[in-house]
Amino acid sequence: MVEINLLLILFRIFAALFMASLAVVACWFLEGRQRPHSFSAGVVGWTFLITLWGLGGYAFATRYTLGLGAVTNLTDVFPWGLWKAMVLCGIAFAAGGFLTACMAYVFRIRIFYPILRPIVLAAYLCYTLSASGALIVDLGRYYKIWMPIVSWQHRSVLFEVSWCVMLYTCVLTVEFAPIVLQRLGWHRLEGFFHAVTVPFVIFGVVLSTIHQSSLGSLFLIVPQKLLPLWYSPFIPVFFFVSALVSGFAMAIFVSALSFWIFRRPLDPKVLTTLAKGMTPFLMLYLFLRIADLTARNAWADVFAYPLQGFTFTLEMLLLTLPLFVLLKTRWSGLRRWAFAAAIPVISGVILNRLNVAWIGLLPATGSHYFPSWIEIVITLNLLSFGLVIFGLAARYLPLFERPSWDKLPATQAHGSAANSTDLQEAAGRV
Repeated sequence: MVEINLLLILFRIFAALFMASLAVVACWFLEGRQRPHSFSAGVVGWTFLITLWGLGGYAFATRYTLGLGAVTNLTDVFPWGLWKAMVLCGIAFAAGGFLTACMAYVFRIRIFYPILRPIVLAAYLCYTLSASGALIVDLGRYYKIWMPIVSWQHRSVLFEVSWCVMLYTCVLTVEFAPIVLQRLGWHRLEGFFHAVTVPFVIFGVVLSTIHQSSLGSLFLIVPQKLLPLWYSPFIPVFFFVSALVSGFAMAIFVSALSFWIFRRPLDPKVLTTLAKGMTPFLMLYLFLRIADLTARNAWADVFAYPLQGFTFTLEMLLLTLPLFVLLKTRWSGLRRWAFAAAIPVISGVILNRLNVAWIGLLPATGSHYFPSWIEIVITLNLLSFGLVIFGLAARYLPLFERPSWDKLPATQAHGSAANSTDLQEAAGRV
């Protein structure tokens, strides 16, 4: 027994050192294969990432050697916590991928061509890390995650969600493949993937529509546990509409930050057009929520449960305040206000998923769950993996460049001269 415990300790130390070393390599590549020369933001970033991944290595090793019970504050009474909420958030924000791809590939709205690749990559990372990665960490028998492929439970909503997530991840792979193939110079294969992209995008829109709402359907089985502030027979509709809202908001957020950080020019109309597209869906979502709460007389719970009442009020405020910006004509045409409106929307959707999967379930179960430090460290590690991969892709892949095949650049170039005056006027307003 002593020998086993010693081996486990050594394994966790080795995992921490390995992850810290991996962080050093990642930072080196992010810096262009060089070290920061003096004390600067780069040094602070290196130090933070190395420390975080070192702790993450220890946390991952502990989780997979000792199990969930030893590293989390989850119990049999309250088995869903931070990681389940992270799955819900990741899938909701990945909606930006199918929205942008649909507008660019299906409806041929050329203004969205420049942001298509960064948004698709962000959606890809949301599925592979925030969704699937968090799920693998959260599952007790993670090694059986493949079972829905062979064990078909036709009446299970979770079975449908599993298949849709797997298939849509394949769709995102097809959409992302041309970026890698262009970098490798395999232009014929790149052209093939582009030729089949449109039907895959349409298939992806169908899949996303299904499983975004089905995630809400999972909570239809807990009417006595989830507070009426969030439980509703229409919760699948709320999940779908809020996913559309968060998809627009995430597209604005990722586009603005990535083009600014990597010093790429971006038409201000891209952000303002996305903001205008988000506005009706946000209004629809708030109308449906308020009408549903009023019809079920659920407003009293705001005052009956202090913590839940506070988080509910904050959630609704975060989703309502952006409308004052988006509906004001003088502000709606400015990209900085579009970006400012996207931040509270993203925060509100995150809080909504936390309320549904965690905070709203606490009163009925009588639990006082709060994530352990290992849960928090693993969550931060998964998020940092996504940021690092995005940064590496931006540096070493043609993430902001036009495809090497013919039609998309030609179409975009055709409209660039006509839009040059509009670009200058928009830049002047900003």
